[in-house]
Amino acid sequence: MSMVALLLNVHPEALRNWIRQDEADRDERHDRPTTDMTEENRRLRRENAELKRVNDVLRAASAYFAGEIDPTRRRS
Repeated sequence: MSMVALLLNVHPEALRNWIRQDEADRDERHDRPTTDMTEENRRLRRENAELKRVNDVLRAASAYFAGEIDPTRRRS
């Protein structure tokens, strides 16, 4: 494998990782997530972060408008 890495001009560990990832993607090993799973996890993390931002905005807007409707209400 190190000869192939030399021919490809890449670090042997990088080549080893590519091979391991390919094996995971072909369901030949189960000690690492597939590329599809990794991409889905990234997408879900981004979506989760966006939903948290939206919830924060809605929470702030709700508090603001609640104060506008009933200005005598105490804010906590």
